[in-house]
Amino acid sequence: MSDQSRRPSFGRDSVWLASADVVAVLLAFVGQLILARALLSESYGLFVIAIDLFATLFLLLDLGLPTLLARDGPRNPSAIWPGMVRIYRLQGLAMLLFAPIAVWIVLTQSSHDTLMLLGAGVALVHIASYAPRTALRAAGDARFESLTKVIERIVTTIGYALLFSLASTDVVAYATVFLLGAIVGLLLALIGAYRICGSSDERIESSVLGSVWVNNKSILLAALPFAITLGVLPYVIRIEKFILANELGYDEVALFHVAQLAWLAGLLVPQAMRSALLPVLGASRNDALRFNQHLDRVERICFGLVPVGLVAGATIVWILLPVGFPAEYFDGTLGASARDVFMLLLIGWAMTVLSVPSYTALQAGERPWLFTLLIFTVVLSSTVFGLFLIGRGAETSAGLAIEMAAYASVASSFVMLMGGIVLSRRFSAFMQRGIQWCATLLLVVVTCVALSQQSYWALTGLGLFILLPQGLEAMKTTVATPSLLKPDEAE
Repeated sequence: MSDQSRRPSFGRDSVWLASADVVAVLLAFVGQLILARALLSESYGLFVIAIDLFATLFLLLDLGLPTLLARDGPRNPSAIWPGMVRIYRLQGLAMLLFAPIAVWIVLTQSSHDTLMLLGAGVALVHIASYAPRTALRAAGDARFESLTKVIERIVTTIGYALLFSLASTDVVAYATVFLLGAIVGLLLALIGAYRICGSSDERIESSVLGSVWVNNKSILLAALPFAITLGVLPYVIRIEKFILANELGYDEVALFHVAQLAWLAGLLVPQAMRSALLPVLGASRNDALRFNQHLDRVERICFGLVPVGLVAGATIVWILLPVGFPAEYFDGTLGASARDVFMLLLIGWAMTVLSVPSYTALQAGERPWLFTLLIFTVVLSSTVFGLFLIGRGAETSAGLAIEMAAYASVASSFVMLMGGIVLSRRFSAFMQRGIQWCATLLLVVVTCVALSQQSYWALTGLGLFILLPQGLEAMKTTVATPSLLKPDEAE
């Protein structure tokens, strides 16, 4: 049953989600180490493309409905379970439309049809897990949501390790393990959602969640901005790999993917913050003063996270990545060093963290279509930058093309940061902290470029010295405001 005394809290929920993501990332890192050592670089790149292909295609099945549930659920916790069931019904109908597309892709890849089927299965199961995990978060139980993520990753990593111990080099076997782990995560999420959100009162309907939940048409229209956004959002982090595969080959994709691993792991931090912040902003969307207070506090926390993330990311990758992955990803055999490419991607990570308040405000606000516009702009810029920079780099060498892919990723992150600030009407707040913004961005760029060139000690120390006070301020903010809800809502 739903615990009616529990409500979403940014401080508590973001800690749970971020902590779980850290553990999951460490396990995922171990899993990727196993894959990189067990598979040839070409097979590894093919594995990445197969998973990413269906992840980007089937994400449209999400329809933006879990995001809508995260926004509206906290105001009526008793209706969260009926809302989740309704989401599944609509997604099931949408699946009927996408099934022929999936079959066509599999048939056209006859030499890799089993791998493609497994990739499609992984994507479907992951999408099915979004609704129950969102239900848990909207009901204020991010703890159980975090548990499902960790257990899913434990199962997957143990499966990889068992195959590796058996000296298996079959990419299909590893993809099967990935699917089994995803299924375990989904089942746990469903059990948890029913335990926390299930109601004995069958008369409660999803329409209690708000006016947009009255009928299917209004639900789909309200969720359409999020659906469109989710349909194109995956390309923000994958477009460079697709372009590299087209311009060069799977070996270069594998190297760029290794560089992205730690970067993607770092992105789970702003993702956890967004997931925890959205229900809080949704509950206060009609109170402009409190809405903006939440954003200001979270922005201060984001500034504090940047120097911590830069040092932690650079240290972990500089020391551990070459230890775990084969030498070919770092010695220039494939054209570049994954470590140096990651240092460039770290610039984009910092910009993504700083953009959390603005793009979450767009999602929770009265005009979510602006969020869709932002993501379309980011994807378009990512495509243009990728085609231009990677194409130019490929004319010279594979190594330069991979580095240009990193710069294209950074450029699109900057577009997201500035576009979010403008569209969320936070430009005046940006100008009030203009010196802090400019100093932070400048130090991030200079420090990370220096790191990629292996000339980093002085600049890293300088960046820490100047940015550390922001970290102290963020810690004080977090301690002083463990919950961003009103006192009566956070009991």
